Amino acid sequence: MVIVYFRACRNVPVNSQMQRPARARPEPYYRLAMTAAGKHQVNRATGRRLGRAGIRDVAAAAGVSITTVSDALNGKGRLPDATRRHVREVADRLGYRPSAAARTLRTGKSGLIGLTVTTYGDEPFTFTEFAYFAEMARAATSAALARGYALVILPATSRHDVWSNVALDGTVVVDPSDHDPVVSDLVRQGIPVVSDGRPAGTLPVTAWVDNDHEAAVLGILDHLAAAGARRIGLLTGTTTDTYTRLSTHAYLHWCERVGQDPVYEEYPAHDPCAGAVAADRLLARPDRPDAVYGLFDPNGTDLLAAARRYGLRVPDDLLLVCCSESTVYAATEPPVTTLSLKPRRIGTAVVQLLIDAIEGLDTGRPVEQVIPTELIVRTSSQRRRPRTTVNPPRGPSQG
Repeated sequence: MVIVYFRACRNVPVNSQMQRPARARPEPYYRLAMTAAGKHQVNRATGRRLGRAGIRDVAAAAGVSITTVSDALNGKGRLPDATRRHVREVADRLGYRPSAAARTLRTGKSGLIGLTVTTYGDEPFTFTEFAYFAEMARAATSAALARGYALVILPATSRHDVWSNVALDGTVVVDPSDHDPVVSDLVRQGIPVVSDGRPAGTLPVTAWVDNDHEAAVLGILDHLAAAGARRIGLLTGTTTDTYTRLSTHAYLHWCERVGQDPVYEEYPAHDPCAGAVAADRLLARPDRPDAVYGLFDPNGTDLLAAARRYGLRVPDDLLLVCCSESTVYAATEPPVTTLSLKPRRIGTAVVQLLIDAIEGLDTGRPVEQVIPTELIVRTSSQRRRPRTTVNPPRGPSQG
């Protein structure tokens, strides 16, 4: 990694009219400048050091060894809390920042971990535009920084040359597809890979974190049936990732259990235009459903728009639920019930597992973690019950 920066040229002597450099200083000035070069002199006006303090400077100022400074700043070793606080205060006062290059030479690690979605290959899919991925990436970034690592968002591509240009200590891959070539190649290089999503088959990931998608879908379908739905449809995807596959299978098994013919449409989930077309196609069927669960965002808004085109009232004629982390569904007309996959918890968990693997730590954390989901019930899936009481007519004197 190359960083180019411009440093402000302070205390450069020029004359008052800024037309030419000031006269040369006497030689003792130059001897003083040469003596100070490369050292961390204190600016008397600000009390701050000029230049970058090193770990030796921190150790000398704190009155401890270099090893103690390293352990205190990295959260390692068995040091008293007072010592750790003292070292960190000194480091902060001196403006000490660890050198990434020195760390790489010392540990053989870059301090960089990757995050990407490879399911869609070279399709033009910007996954951070979607609420789930944005929330998950924010949490993963915070978790990485807390342990001294930086998170690099990598493009969703199968081109290996893109990956080889970044020195990664490990990678988080979201929803890898069956036989994912990027995952297999990273593992062959000895790079730990943790999956956000249960890997299918024998995909050789180090660990994974996921939701119980079957239980979540069954809960949604039971919720819709309890609200009065008699024919529940599904909007699903064409990809082979675990989320799509397990959710679709759960729907089909539920239909078989309750004796309902499946009513579903599938489309490439990375294409939002295709989602709108699939929603329209589902509601145009002769066996049109009276309730729909959409696996992806923006299925909720697509289904609301399609319902309006066909003159269907939500929730009276059509019940809706979609999987999304977006807050927009709290303000739609009507508000839409959503399933949350808890991306912040997942983002934190995958990074913790990945860094544990990078550092060879045995923390006792399970390498297969299941995060509970949450159904946020709103108007779109709550059909109004028919009134069972009738008020008596008012007499003329009650007007």
